[in-house]
Amino acid sequence: MPYDLRHITFCVLLFAIASTPARAQVPDLEQEIRQRAAAIESQLIAWRRDIHEHPELGEQETRTAALVAAHLTKLGLEVRTGVGQTGVVAVLRGGKPGPVVALRADMDALPVKEPEGLPFASKAKGKYLGREVDVMHACGHDAHTAILMATAEVLAAMKDKLGGSVKFMFQPAEEGPSLYAAFTGKIWGARAMIKDGALADPKPDAVFGLHVNSGLPSGRIGYRAGPAMASADELRIKVTGRQGHAGYPWRAVDPITTAAQIVLGLQTIVSRRTDLMKSPTVLSVTTINGGSRFNIVPDAVDMTGTIRTYDAGVRAAVHRDIRQIAESIAASANAKAEVEIIELYDPLVNNDRVTARMVPVLNERSGASEDVSFFLNEVPGLYFNLGIVPRDQELAKAAPNHSPNFFVDEKALVVGVRALTMVTVNYLAAAKTD
Repeated sequence: MPYDLRHITFCVLLFAIASTPARAQVPDLEQEIRQRAAAIESQLIAWRRDIHEHPELGEQETRTAALVAAHLTKLGLEVRTGVGQTGVVAVLRGGKPGPVVALRADMDALPVKEPEGLPFASKAKGKYLGREVDVMHACGHDAHTAILMATAEVLAAMKDKLGGSVKFMFQPAEEGPSLYAAFTGKIWGARAMIKDGALADPKPDAVFGLHVNSGLPSGRIGYRAGPAMASADELRIKVTGRQGHAGYPWRAVDPITTAAQIVLGLQTIVSRRTDLMKSPTVLSVTTINGGSRFNIVPDAVDMTGTIRTYDAGVRAAVHRDIRQIAESIAASANAKAEVEIIELYDPLVNNDRVTARMVPVLNERSGASEDVSFFLNEVPGLYFNLGIVPRDQELAKAAPNHSPNFFVDEKALVVGVRALTMVTVNYLAAAKTD
């Protein structure tokens, strides 16, 4: 998901984990983690390039899942495949009893055409909602998968020193389903994995994950306690009027004019009805489709958009306001507005207590959304960002996530391995002192 790094009303703290050690509960293991991560870096980059060159859309990640499962099996982990359709779950049992930490990475790519340039650029095609499309890892999930594969290898080599267990969750369809429309009612991604028992046997005490971020310098880590990513809702509005001749508009009911008035009316929800001191909120209408000919007033217009909030109460209020404004404006024009709001992702909330234990922080909020939120609804945890913009590049000029020009500085990948390994080992060690 794309990231918006405009700071709101709180302090920003930057730390480069690449150069500054994390505050570890287990300083005796920190050097070993750094050495093992460095030793696997070339393989880490090779995995990322292989996955990048062979991207797969949501719930079609069969090649990626097979690569992951083969690696985890080779490490001696207990491996389950087909979780949530194409997901992979594996358990590493430590040498000593203790809590369970879950680590999550997403595997799916996007229907985006990659430009030429990289020697491992994608030329893949896939099926997206019934049509053939180009496919690219334009959001960095190739990096996430490779980082977690390498993290599994580092932790497996240290299992006798771990006081507890680690569950590795490789998730499909974070970007949504590709074989059917989201509004069919079928669940996917994190929710499908949870339904298939990803959080059971053993149940995690904490869950961690990361997302590569095109708004941070390479190797920088950023996270915040509390709400960190917005909920995501899909908005659909159908405005129905009465078709007629455009030369006699008074004999028709014009859904285009009505739709335009609804768009303007919806702008007042954020600017005039929502308490932005309580929760940042975004409401965007992004498509309007209707009409077939220049001299015909159409029968109907379809609009879509997105809603982003951080608070459940604000979310519910925005939904009510959308329905009231759309339906009332349409009624005033003798038209009809049918509003459908599909709740895709919940707000992603990092647990305060877990966050307080972990590495130095970047306090930020992101207007992006992530379905790791469903894991964090079930288990306390922390989801953080890893900067991947080359140090010699201006951040403002970096292509955002989901752009065909999205670029990952591979020097940051080993930092992600160190970060995930350190939060895991730190959590397991800190649990003994609680």
